[in-house]
Amino acid sequence: MDLPCVQWQDHVAQKWIGLDPELKEHFTSLRGIDDVFKCALSLTTQVDLDFLQSISTGFSIQKDTEQAAKCREKGNSSFKTRNYTAAALHYSQGVCFAPQNSEQLSLCYANRSAALYHLQHYQESFDDIGKALKHGYPSHLLYKLEDRRTQCLKHLRNLDHHQSASKNHKGHGVKPVKKNICSSTDHTTFCISPQAAVGFSTEKGRHLVATERISAGEVIVNDRPYSCVLIPGMEEVKGKERRQDTEKGVLFGTEHRHCHRCLAETLCPVPCDRCSYSRYCSSGCRREAWEEHHCWECPVGADLMAMGVMIHLALRITLKAGLENIQTAQEPIKGKDTESGQSCLNNDCNETSHEASLYYGDSYLSVYHLLHHSSHHSPSLRFLCAVTVAMLYLKLSQVGPPPVSWGSKGPDSEGDVADWTTELWPLGGAVLRHLLQLRCNAQAVITLQDTGASDSLVQSNREIRIATAIFPTLSLLNHSCCPNTSLVFNTGTTADPPGLDLSADFSEYVAECSNRCVTVTVRAAKAITPGQEILHCYGPHSSRMVIQERRHLLQEQYYFLCKCEACTRQMDREEKEEEEEEEEDSMEDSWHWPGLEDGQHESGLQCGKCRGFLKKSSKESGPGFICSQSSCSYRLSYSEASRKLQEFRVDLEKAVDLMERERPDVALRLLKRSVSQAGLILAETHPLKGELADAMARAHATMGDWKSAASHLECSAAATGLQYGEDSIELGRQLFKLAQLHFNGGARGPALSVIPKVRRLLCLHCGPQCHELQELQAMEDCLRG
Repeated sequence: MDLPCVQWQDHVAQKWIGLDPELKEHFTSLRGIDDVFKCALSLTTQVDLDFLQSISTGFSIQKDTEQAAKCREKGNSSFKTRNYTAAALHYSQGVCFAPQNSEQLSLCYANRSAALYHLQHYQESFDDIGKALKHGYPSHLLYKLEDRRTQCLKHLRNLDHHQSASKNHKGHGVKPVKKNICSSTDHTTFCISPQAAVGFSTEKGRHLVATERISAGEVIVNDRPYSCVLIPGMEEVKGKERRQDTEKGVLFGTEHRHCHRCLAETLCPVPCDRCSYSRYCSSGCRREAWEEHHCWECPVGADLMAMGVMIHLALRITLKAGLENIQTAQEPIKGKDTESGQSCLNNDCNETSHEASLYYGDSYLSVYHLLHHSSHHSPSLRFLCAVTVAMLYLKLSQVGPPPVSWGSKGPDSEGDVADWTTELWPLGGAVLRHLLQLRCNAQAVITLQDTGASDSLVQSNREIRIATAIFPTLSLLNHSCCPNTSLVFNTGTTADPPGLDLSADFSEYVAECSNRCVTVTVRAAKAITPGQEILHCYGPHSSRMVIQERRHLLQEQYYFLCKCEACTRQMDREEKEEEEEEEEDSMEDSWHWPGLEDGQHESGLQCGKCRGFLKKSSKESGPGFICSQSSCSYRLSYSEASRKLQEFRVDLEKAVDLMERERPDVALRLLKRSVSQAGLILAETHPLKGELADAMARAHATMGDWKSAASHLECSAAATGLQYGEDSIELGRQLFKLAQLHFNGGARGPALSVIPKVRRLLCLHCGPQCHELQELQAMEDCLRG
């Protein structure tokens, strides 16, 4: 859970400690969410407001001409080194900082147009020239813009001519050239597949069940969030750009590169007219965000930064819902706002009423009736959440009349408007309710980030969390440590219009629509039989975490003891072991490797003498490992094994850093030494063996030795398959890199051999439209001539 900043947490903690015992006992005894909020509101003081104000000052999001000028200077420095992407990002920062109709704003737009021109984004460059002129670009420099505008128009005419000629020559099969630089996907219909249905039980709450056989790779759910909030400060820069900007003390985060509404990636964001933080992929997204929530968030933006992502999301949900929707949602359970009176979508619950069994689609009712687990939160955590929401309520009351969705005319309206009376306490209660719900029901929005150099011929990426969201339909899915589904998130997706028949087939909907949003697609990762529950992983996965760690995290955050197939199978196996389990220490537990729990060689270590697998020694033999071969007497202590593994990890980190600093030859020497030593203790099944092989492949590829790189990546792919499974997306991504290596090395046969395997795995998890499949097809077409 993304809590408020540490200073505010400490302040509220001291307030809780100093609270009168009777008041503390009274607060702890409160069960209704509205009552908890009202109590916290009565306990807030001017001291609290002043302290929050002192913290918020450090998160200033005001327009600032001086900051805009500094950003433009940084952009100029990047431009001179021909790092045009970094330059565009710096200029965009300047655009966001610059006050409206200022000279700095016109200069930043003009400079950004130059960077975009060199990146061959001619339409965006042309648009920025118009914005520079609109905001008063200096007359003595106009000739620069006129020349660039002429060149942009020339390129755009050539582009249109090329597309027309291609269409006439090849017909509709030609892939259109992408003119904009905002990532987006095709139109999407949001619904549950006809092959699945919502079920309900007292043990599982609402959940999703297959009604027909669902084949691997089939789409089960397409969902969009009711609300989402971009996570600030998440580093997202690429390759050489990352190193250069890091050395200068500058890091571009997700908030600099993504639309704050639909999360589409963009190099030329449209800024909020009033603050320097929020930015969007288009004026349409900016307008819709302003009308829905940002007109109220903007004045308290610095406070929201201090309060954290979760309270920001809770507020956004409430603002979007409005008073009428909240009152409607409260009616069926009025007077029953305790934990037992709530239904749930994805957690155990004891509610058996008709209300608890209903599913409301992607409406606010589905969000409102999520379980909030108030009784499971510690009193101090509930106090922190309640006091923080009370402070936000007071801050909003200082901004102006209540939101328009609550019966007022907005902060800029004139005439009679509603005021912040006790009649509007439901706003605070609703924000608190959603804040408590989000601990168990928030979903991280994950995307792949390129980590290699921008000119690299081989893909290198990692998953990053760019936003936190609440998905009404996705919340139906219960957890499993070995799920039967896979999730893919898309940003900037064009949504279906209101009133669409959600029972229609996914592929039949094709229409023009400008409503862009975030989407998640849930596909079957394996065949699902009728009556089988549809499950996804909340984070702790059996291929990444051992059972003790998984169960601890799930119990701590979601308040249930996991009894999924992977956990049950592992517990049954451990119960049958002859060695006693009760006195295992924490070091011994750490030798259960993720993904290998069901195998006989779970240590992932091999004998230094006979190369046999090592197993945990019995109690009589003392702690450590012994060779599985009865004729061998080799032993290895936990401490010695831990020391060696730590050395390998340190070498791996050093090698990656050397490659980041363009010293692959030095990295390769270090890796060769480490791999040689690792071969004496690590079995081929050990995950670290695969990581070392992957780093070796990267070093060889950087130096252009494609054959050696492919050889090492084959070893890494084998280890990945053992850890994650032969049908995993992780293996698919490794094999995709292997196909690139074979292609770059001119190894026609091996490349054509691996491409079908990659295609099957990517189609299974990501669908037939993912861009990697398009690149794969281009490689195959080239190889087949």
